[in-house]
Amino acid sequence: MSQTKTIAVLDDSELKDGEMKQVAFEGEGKVLLSRLGDKIHATSAFCTHYGAPLAKGVLTADGRVVCPWHGACFNVCTGDIEDAPAPAALHTFKAEVVNGKIQVTADPSATLSANKSRPPKLLATGADVPVGQSKGVVVVGGGSGAFMAIESLREHGYKGPITVLSKENYAPIDRQALLLSKALVTDASKLEWRPAAELRAKYGVDLRTGSEVSGVDLTSKEVIVGATQERVPYETLVLASGGVPRRLPIPGKDLANVFTLRGVEDAKKIDAAVQEGKRLVVIGSSFISMELVVAVTKRNLASIDVIGQEEFPFEMVLGKEVGAGLKKFHESKGVKFYAQSKVDKIIPSGSDSSLAGSVVVTSESGQTTTLQADVIVMGVGVAPATEYLKNSKGFEQVVDKTGAVQVDEYLKVKGLENVYAIGDIAMYPQPGTGESRRIEHWNVAGNQGRAVGKTIAEGKGQPFVKVPVFWSAQGQQLRYCGVGAGYDDVIIDGSTEEMKFVAYYAKKDKIVAVASMQRDPVVVKASELLRLGLMPSASEIKAGKDPLSVDIASVNAKPKVV
Repeated sequence: MSQTKTIAVLDDSELKDGEMKQVAFEGEGKVLLSRLGDKIHATSAFCTHYGAPLAKGVLTADGRVVCPWHGACFNVCTGDIEDAPAPAALHTFKAEVVNGKIQVTADPSATLSANKSRPPKLLATGADVPVGQSKGVVVVGGGSGAFMAIESLREHGYKGPITVLSKENYAPIDRQALLLSKALVTDASKLEWRPAAELRAKYGVDLRTGSEVSGVDLTSKEVIVGATQERVPYETLVLASGGVPRRLPIPGKDLANVFTLRGVEDAKKIDAAVQEGKRLVVIGSSFISMELVVAVTKRNLASIDVIGQEEFPFEMVLGKEVGAGLKKFHESKGVKFYAQSKVDKIIPSGSDSSLAGSVVVTSESGQTTTLQADVIVMGVGVAPATEYLKNSKGFEQVVDKTGAVQVDEYLKVKGLENVYAIGDIAMYPQPGTGESRRIEHWNVAGNQGRAVGKTIAEGKGQPFVKVPVFWSAQGQQLRYCGVGAGYDDVIIDGSTEEMKFVAYYAKKDKIVAVASMQRDPVVVKASELLRLGLMPSASEIKAGKDPLSVDIASVNAKPKVV
């Protein structure tokens, strides 16, 4: 049985308005104190995603605390989830000032890092679904967008049935964790946001794994599934079908040891193939490719060759200077780059024609090189997984030639009633500019799922205004926020060679994106400043303005924040 204790943890004078501090609470316990005006709040001290210390994050005057690592966000007043990728809420504790000391009342066990989270408060559960009601929300897809939509629907009181049609054979997973900095994770149960049994019992989800959707009938409001053409009725439809890894249209692309990486089965195949002494060729030099390289660098491979169209890895997103620093790091680990090159063909092995044996590469100057390969991985982006919509009447005007689905600021498919699209397939208007873009990152999908879940549950539009935040393990953690496409200037603060820097991406003197390594919490602070329209201009950054100095946490800042 739990037993609370009241402990004086800090002098009142040591916590200023707009400040956060982590304090000890009996033995190994830790508590996060946050001061908003004259009110002090006490919560769990660690993010419920990967355990980052929240005191090193960012506090805003409207009560948001943003994790310094991955941008998960919580409400310090309630502990509730504000933004993905937080899978669970924070504990909250009573805090008061007595005789000049801040006293916290808590169950000591709830202040331990191992017990940092509590289940989110659900205004509805599976038990609330009326018996016999068949039509409700149907979600096509089983990724992070689907999971966050489920959680948001129940958090905000949706009491109808929820059906998830997923082609995967497991519950929604934390896809980012497939590629940890030192390993490929191949056990789906270690990656699931919630076990399938919990989704069914607590959330009342009819989770249908291994279900390939073949079409949508807008007239009858039914989703058509598989070879049997089973029809699943819906009241509201959420399209969250994600992406399909691209394969270059070259000879040899489908040989047995040529892989792409998207799900657990892909990770299993690559993990089994990339063993000591093998020769690995990676086609593509951006995020998924280079994360795989990091994960296998210590496997004592005979060679790791990376082929990229750009002069430097990540160049299109991060620019030449950041790309050059990352290239130098990877070269120090034995990786060889074939830059500004294209792949002509993959040649079958002389000993087994079902396997690839080499890759033919041509440089920009016309020089041809043949790379020997035991394993080939293509990391050349994804295409929207929307083949099932191409023959579905009513989608002709909203699915473009790339397969992207056009949605409005509420993520509602344009011109269709009660149909939403989120994640890799959604072409949505960017906050601030209105420019339509498709963002391929599972954390964007998760936050879009949360927004759509709230919209459906509350019956009123929840505009999607979250600034994209993503990250990548590249020796050190690379963090990025914003939408930097089309930037015309890059301002570097620090050393890209030492991988300790902040890079500001500007378009016409406006900062549109920020990247960093070893400079937390600059990126998550920038994500909040971009959201609020308070980001310093490029001119101000060049003149020495530090985004961390911009007040968004005190009482004085509240009118600008709320």
